[in-house]
Amino acid sequence: MDIEGSELICHLRVHMDEKPFVCEACGKACSTRRNLQGHYRIHTGEKPFVCEICGKAFAHQNNLRIHERIHTGERPFVCETCGKAFVQQGVLRQHHRVHTGEKPFVCEICGRAFAKKSDLQRHERRHTGEKPFVCETCGKAFAHPNALQQHHKIHTGERLFICETCGKGFVQQSALHQHHMVHTGERPFGCDTCGKTFVQQSHLQQHHRTHTGERPFVCETCGKTFTRQSYLYQHHRTHTGERPFVCETCGKAFAQQNHLKKHNRTHTGERPFVCETCGKAFVQQSHLRQHNSVHTSKTRGK
Repeated sequence: MDIEGSELICHLRVHMDEKPFVCEACGKACSTRRNLQGHYRIHTGEKPFVCEICGKAFAHQNNLRIHERIHTGERPFVCETCGKAFVQQGVLRQHHRVHTGEKPFVCEICGRAFAKKSDLQRHERRHTGEKPFVCETCGKAFAHPNALQQHHKIHTGERLFICETCGKGFVQQSALHQHHMVHTGERPFGCDTCGKTFVQQSHLQQHHRTHTGERPFVCETCGKTFTRQSYLYQHHRTHTGERPFVCETCGKAFAQQNHLKKHNRTHTGERPFVCETCGKAFVQQSHLRQHNSVHTSKTRGK
């Protein structure tokens, strides 16, 4: 049989859904012998296609070709609507949905639709609570790989984003941008109901719930509801007994990080909350508020 004839047979299997080549390791079936050979590399770890520029290796030649465009700057797939160019054809298809508004990936639980399958998968983890990306250093798990990458910098101490005003370093560029507002006084997110302004949009969204009474985060164990997901995480520990925040000085463990911070002051002697009237200092802000009432009651008595 000539080459064209064999290629036609391989192509026909796409329409017939025929997959005669089966992996002995996991049972996955492939339509061509070449695809099966490429699949085997998942099990063997073989990466025979190597980038001549940086040495990075790949299991499939197509992946190498796509990678090489990082070095050459080639972006052969161009959007006919806006002219934006992309490295991969699949990314261009996703981009088209920006113009068409198409959202073909729908959550079966809540009905929310997404333009990208990866966005749907991330969203679904909100319902399942799945956190498949685990830190090898401390065991903390995350729902998204980029969150794990940012978390790694806590262990490495890497802070690439430096404030030009005060020199403070940050793990994320977005955190640096928010920090800049401390110097500028900018609070761009305003509440339509009461006019209160915020540095971050997420803080505004949380604030809105004080007006609406919305408590969207529900404990599956006891049904208690919360305005913030972080509050729900903290609450879960009342059921599990987990105390992940441990004092390095005495070993005492706490369910919440702010409780550990307060406790650390018993070792350091730090008293960061200072009365503006008499200068007396306190370990906790609540103690300062109680103390302030002493001055206000004296003022009323005069």
